[in-house]
Amino acid sequence: MSRKTESSKTAAGSMSAAERAYSVIRGQILSGSHTPGTMLGEAALATEIGVSRTPVRVALARLQDEGWIHIYPKRGAIVQGIDERTVAELADARYVLETTAVERASEPMRQRLAEKLDSLITQHRAAFAEGDVARFIELTLEFHRGFVEAGDSRVMLEMYSLLSDRHRFTLFMNSRHLLDRSDDLITEHEALVKHLRSGDSAAFAATLQGHIAENAGPAR
Repeated sequence: MSRKTESSKTAAGSMSAAERAYSVIRGQILSGSHTPGTMLGEAALATEIGVSRTPVRVALARLQDEGWIHIYPKRGAIVQGIDERTVAELADARYVLETTAVERASEPMRQRLAEKLDSLITQHRAAFAEGDVARFIELTLEFHRGFVEAGDSRVMLEMYSLLSDRHRFTLFMNSRHLLDRSDDLITEHEALVKHLRSGDSAAFAATLQGHIAENAGPAR
């Protein structure tokens, strides 16, 4: 085997390890396993993930660029929270995208989506009954993304996808609040589907505004 081939395989392996480290650490941050203020060390992360420190270092640099951590040379990295302004801006952006898409949705699209969301609400109930907050959060992300899908706009979906990580993070940071409001949350989701099905975009917008305001909280 030539040195060039060996070098290429090594580079590919390093890239795979860096991607794996990034995926694991990012997932732990978004799920609340590493809460804001947690100090992350390269050596401990490398051991946990089963890679060398180099791919962990690459992953941490990428996460810092995305704003999830702040690296302190020779000390480690501290997980960052989301400040109140970002929480508010996230809520505003979600509101605009979801209400605009629903207002533009065709009648057939609204009816198809309503059927799908009814099924998700049934799954919401099951997740709460089992105390499975992680499952509920993933269902919630899918539920709200459905409203944007109704608008049949690739650009709006791309924009919404950019918000999903921060939306997931705030939900996990407020998981106790979600559990306390489980019955109310499901009732609000049912009301949103009712307004979607009837085509009452004004009522949908009013219900969504209250729903987002009630469930978005500080995620520092």
